[in-house]
Amino acid sequence: MVGVAPRHRSEVSAPAAGGHVLSGTFYTDGVSGQRRACILVVDDDPAVTSLLRRGFAYEGYEVSTADSGPEALRLARERPPALVVLDVMMPEMDGLEVCRRLREADPSLPILLLTARDAPADQIAGLDTGADDYVTKPFSFEVLSARVRALLRRREGQQPEVLVYEDLRLDTGARIAFRGDRQINLTTTEYELLHLLMSHPRQVLTKDQIMERVWGYDFGGNANIVEVYVGALRRKLEEQGEPRLIQTVRGAGYALREE
Repeated sequence: MVGVAPRHRSEVSAPAAGGHVLSGTFYTDGVSGQRRACILVVDDDPAVTSLLRRGFAYEGYEVSTADSGPEALRLARERPPALVVLDVMMPEMDGLEVCRRLREADPSLPILLLTARDAPADQIAGLDTGADDYVTKPFSFEVLSARVRALLRRREGQQPEVLVYEDLRLDTGARIAFRGDRQINLTTTEYELLHLLMSHPRQVLTKDQIMERVWGYDFGGNANIVEVYVGALRRKLEEQGEPRLIQTVRGAGYALREE
């Protein structure tokens, strides 16, 4: 029997300008600073999608839901998820066909199938279609959640992340930032500085901490180098009048947060 008893706190991002796809997106909560993966839940049974939405949201995930194959493919195209939980038996387009199309679009996307079919042949068919895991109904939410965590850990180890804060995104694989749909090219040092700030949202970082992490312990240059690079980064991030996200905390350092 399906039950919600989550124990761990552990959407999806649109293609950027120029056709650059941001996959495996992790969102940063503006208040807590936690990074949250998005799970796309696909099932034509509203009781199942409602239960999984509540359960995964309680565990700290962003959750999108679809009740049909075509809707799932549209959502995955518009805002690629970090993981998909997919029912097999759906009208119009079954889960195996959805799985096949998702796998063609993103070979590394974790896909977990849900189905009432428990025969070995059915499980083999699902895995051969491209699914990473297979859970039969009725299921325990705790077991399902543990499998989701395992798949996400595997994906995080394999793929670069996309860090997100407000409308600012940083693709750590391509080392490119985006403010909304606007692409921002960064120098190596600008990238390292922005990556540091986005990895610690809303936290005040001192100049010494920034110099240590970005330039290294043995950096012997001018201490004003931090202000110089913060200024350069702000100009790029605010080039089209966007609100400031890198704040100066007088007497302390800098923080990534809203004004």
